[in-house]
Amino acid sequence: MSSFSKALSPALREIRFLFCQSGAASAGTREFVLARYNTIKKLNPDLPVLIREAQGTPARAFARFERGVEKHVELEGLSAKDVESKVTQLLS
Repeated sequence: MSSFSKALSPALREIRFLFCQSGAASAGTREFVLARYNTIKKLNPDLPVLIREAQGTPARAFARFERGVEKHVELEGLSAKDVESKVTQLLS
C-alpha cells in the first residue's frame, strides 16, 4: 500500500520538488510527480505542493514542517519507486 493513500501529518506545511524537466537523471522524479501529485492534493487539499523545473537542476525534494524545520533528500538518478521510498522517509 502506498504511503500517499492517506492524509499526511498536520505538522507538514509544504512539499517542494526541484528537478530538470528533460534530464535523464530526473526521469524518476518526474514520473513520481506525474503519478502521485493528484493523490497527494486530493487527500491534502490545503497542503502546498510546489514543483520547480529548471534546466540542469539536480532532483531533490524538500519538506517544511511546523516551527520552520526543513528537511530534504536527493533524488538524482533514482527510479520512481525509489523516489517514492525516499519521499516517504522524508515525510515521516
